[in-house]
This record gives sequence, structure tokens and C-alpha cells, in this order.
Amino acid sequence: MSTQAPTRRAGFRHRAAAGLTALILPLAAMVGLATPAEAATSATATYTKTQDWGTGFGASWTVKNTGTTTINSWTVEWDYPAGTSVTSAWDATVTSSGNHWTAKNVGWNGTLAPGASVSFGYNGAGPGAPSGCKINGAACDGTSQPGDNAPSAPGTPVASDITDTSVKLTWTAATDDKGIKNYDVKRDGTTVATVTGLTYTNTGLTAGTDYNYTVVARDTIDQTGPASGATPVRTTGGGGGQPLPNAVKMGYFTNWGVYGRNYHVKNIVTSGSASKITHINYAFGNVTGGKCTIGDAYADYDKAYTADQSVDGVADTWDQPLRGNFNQLRKLKKAYPNIKILWSFGGWTWSGGFGQAVQNPAAFAQSCYDLIEDPRWADVFDGIDLDWEYPNACGLSCDTSGAASFKNMMQAMRAKFGPNYLVTAAVTADASAGGKIDAADYAGAAQYMNWFNVMTYDFFGAWAAQGPTAPHSPLTSYAGIPQAGFNSAEAIAKFKAKGVPANKLLLGIGFYGRGWTGVTQAAPGGTATGPAPGTYEQGIEDYKVLKTSCPATGTIAGTAYAKCGSNWWSYDTPATVNSKMSWAKNQGLGGAFFWEFSGDTSNGELVGAINTGLN
Repeated sequence: MSTQAPTRRAGFRHRAAAGLTALILPLAAMVGLATPAEAATSATATYTKTQDWGTGFGASWTVKNTGTTTINSWTVEWDYPAGTSVTSAWDATVTSSGNHWTAKNVGWNGTLAPGASVSFGYNGAGPGAPSGCKINGAACDGTSQPGDNAPSAPGTPVASDITDTSVKLTWTAATDDKGIKNYDVKRDGTTVATVTGLTYTNTGLTAGTDYNYTVVARDTIDQTGPASGATPVRTTGGGGGQPLPNAVKMGYFTNWGVYGRNYHVKNIVTSGSASKITHINYAFGNVTGGKCTIGDAYADYDKAYTADQSVDGVADTWDQPLRGNFNQLRKLKKAYPNIKILWSFGGWTWSGGFGQAVQNPAAFAQSCYDLIEDPRWADVFDGIDLDWEYPNACGLSCDTSGAASFKNMMQAMRAKFGPNYLVTAAVTADASAGGKIDAADYAGAAQYMNWFNVMTYDFFGAWAAQGPTAPHSPLTSYAGIPQAGFNSAEAIAKFKAKGVPANKLLLGIGFYGRGWTGVTQAAPGGTATGPAPGTYEQGIEDYKVLKTSCPATGTIAGTAYAKCGSNWWSYDTPATVNSKMSWAKNQGLGGAFFWEFSGDTSNGELVGAINTGLN
């Protein structure tokens, strides 16, 4: 057996953090699907540009039956200039031949009664606008013609100079084919100012109070565009948040940690962490062949523990029916009956199997149930955690199963496991416009789930070898952040805005740092030559190592950073964890989780900070 896990943590996102979106099918494979435009019918097609994030955009077409007879199918065609393309689409089959694009209805939305309409949408890349539109072979004749576009969304506002009663907001400009006239600044959905510039200071606020800000652009013909990303702000003063009732304090335990890391279930006890947590996610089971399967049989249920390694000081025997981590977890639950244990499936390396599994959600749920309820260890687990990176988006590989696939999976899991079993998931924290949070129906899934583990870490790292250096787990945005929407506050705000209850959201904490080498600038934003050396992997190191090898020298956006020689690291400390827990309480979240136990000190400093901060 290797001394290192075959799969790194789901949270270790690598290049997936860039928020890429894949084509529904390779274009070369789809060209043959295109058919000639249907005969002209009485219909219109109207184009709307819904979002613009600089390197790409969101758009939709609305098809309306303006005739007196039913339309049984529709085809919309248009041309894009070279350099502009569709990258993903929904509610239509979109194909291309050169710069000519064709969208055909899918099975459920082709029939339109007189007066009825239907829309389909897509994400695109490039700066061009569509031209030469046809609907079923005739001119589109929609009321809004391509080119008469609403403004794009302004950049997510950055909050600074926060006091007890005021906050300064700054954002980047929106774009529009007719020019931008002004911006509406909205606080909790209500316009508080209209300004012509790119900054506004909101005064007269209440100390110790949470606010949420967005900005909307208006063009010179008074069209308004989509709102910017949301920026949560809490004014200073006013005291801390109230303790969260029944707050979740959950940590991941990795089955491969028993090898090179020499971290065992007993360490959760000896570190003092067992009395400070409420849940453990055991990582990982595999997802392959449409089923939940064992991840590492030896570590999971076969490894024999000596008396000194065992939670209760009793050695395993050669003929006992269950050994390994599962038996140690059973012993832990006996000693600490308040702890609930979930079996987590997937993770970064094993997420590729979900796409096949959700083709038959009921069969997938049955396979997971059969494995977790195996009589040898059925008493060990209280729940299931699905760690899919990422539904209908790209991680290690790209998934195109559709926006509803995640919801369908969670619905099937709840139906199979029943109301008393914990059903959870680790989910993306990519709050960028058109990013991974937008790719799946997380709000629809929430009704079937106990909570979401929002992976609010790995936003930035040395996969961008030349930098800029940036905190991998920023709580908030800050001036100079490399990617808008890549911070905890915006991720939580976006999930809330989509309808996920705050008490079903857990804030994620990484018990490790990410770092670069070849850095000369102490403050964030410096250039680098590559990843800093790490014990197990370049560019990453445990907190227990960094706290002494490279002590923190500053904080940015609620996360510590440090420069030692030519190496630059960002990581959370007990102090920053405590402040993040205060923020979580103020947001009314369900609690917090962390990746993973073995990164903490031998006396559980970070687990202690989570426990103290949530109390």
C-alpha cells in the first residue's frame, strides 16, 4: 500500500478553481446533429444578454408563437463573429458549423400553443453579438434585437473603511453597447443611492449589524442590467453574535491518513478534539460503475490495531469480524456517544463517477444504502455525504449531467435513507458570475438535505505558478483579489440568495496552507516562480508545520499570511478561525467543518478555536 493517498482532498481543487464550464458535447461530435431550418412559421425569437463577466457572458433567447396554430418544434439560428462562441447551453441542443450557430428544442419544450413562449439559455466566450437571426427559417422579428443589450453586471463591490456607522464600496465598471449612465447601489435589495462614479460611501448605519450590497448599472436609454455579486458587510461594534443552537462542528477523517501521516482515530481523542466536535466525515468511499463502493478495504475494515494504537486500549485479534478504521470509529462512538459519523463518497479524484451514477439516481441510492448498512458496520454510520466536484461543471473532469442532476441525486438519497439519516454534501464555493454555484440546482436539493459543506478554501494557490500570491481561504473580498466571487462571504451570500437556508450552510476551514516560492513581496499580490516545497505535495503544508516553520506576519480578508525567505504562505490560525466563527454566527449559519484532522496540532488548536468560536 502506498504511504500516500491515491486521492487528495476534494477541497484541493487545483485548476478547477478557475470556474471553467464545458461544452455540452464536443462540437465536432455535434455538427452532424444539425438539421436544416424548418419551414417558416408565425414565431419570433428575442435575444437577451443576461450577464457579462469580461471573458465571457450569459445569454438567452425567447421563442414565442405569434400565430394561430400550434408549433410542434422550433429552430433558432444566428451568426457570431470569429472569436465568439457558445460554451455551454441548457433547455436547447446547440450546435455550430463554423461561425453559424443552431439551437433546436429539446423533447419537452418544442410544442408551443398560440401565444405561448419558451426560453433557453447559454454561456459564451468572446465579445461579439449575434446577427442574422432566423426562427424556423424566417427572420426573428423579436421586440429586442441583438445589439440593443442591457448593461452587463458591474464588478462585485469591495467593502473597505468599515466603521460602526459607515462603509465604503468600490466596484469595476459595467459595459454596454450604448454606454453606462449611472449605477444604483442597493442595500438589502433597496436602492440607497444612484451615482455616476465607481465608488460610494454609505453612512448612517447601525453598529454591529449585517448588511448586503449589490450594484446595478443603467445605460443611456435607461435599460438596467443584472445585479453585481453580493457583498455582505458587518459594521464594527455592537458585540458578537449569539451562540448557534446545535451548531455543527464537523471534521473530515481520511482513510489514507493511517499510512504516511500516522494519524488514527485515537488521535482525535488524545488531541482533545473528540469532546469538541459533533460530527465526523469519513473520507472517502469511491463512486464507480454507478455505485458507492469501498475506497480502501485495508484501512477501512481490515487493518489490525495494537493496544497502544486503539481508542480503548484493546488490541484487535486476527479473527474478529471487523477491524480497521470502522472498528475504531465504533469504539470512538461508544466513548463519545454525541458524535455522529457520516461516510463521505467521491472527493476530487473519485468525482468522475457521479455523472454515470445519477443517470439512475434510485439505483445509485440503493447501492450506497446497501454498502453503508452492511451488517458488519451498519452501527458505525449515521449519515452519507456526497462529495461531487462538480455537478454540471468542471473539476478534475467535466460533468454535463444537467442542472437538475444534483437535486435528483439528493432526492433519491433521502427517499432511500429516510428522514432520520443525515444526508449532506460538500459543495463548491465559486460565487463568480456564471460559476459553479450557478451550474446546479442547489436550492432544489436543499429540501432533501441536512446541510451543505461549503468548501470555502482553495480559492487561490500555486497552480497559478507565477502568482499573484493570495490567501487561499479569504473570508471577504479585498482590493486586488485575483478573481471576483472567490471568497467565503460571497459564496454564502449567493447560496442564500438562491434559496438555501442559512442554517443548512456550514463554513469550511482548511487545516493547511497554500504557498509559493520565489516571492520578494511580503504583502499579497506578489509574483512567484512556483509552488513552495511541502511535506507531501508542493504548494501545500499542514498548519501544525507552518505555525513554527513560517509564523504568520499579517492578515488579509480574514486569513493569515506569512513570508519566510522566498516562500509565501496563507493559512488560518486560531485567531482567524475564531473571527470566522464569529462571522458564521452573525450570518446564522449551521456551523462549520474542516479539512482535515491530521493538519491540526497534537493538542487540537484549530478544533479548539472552532469549538470556542461557535459557543
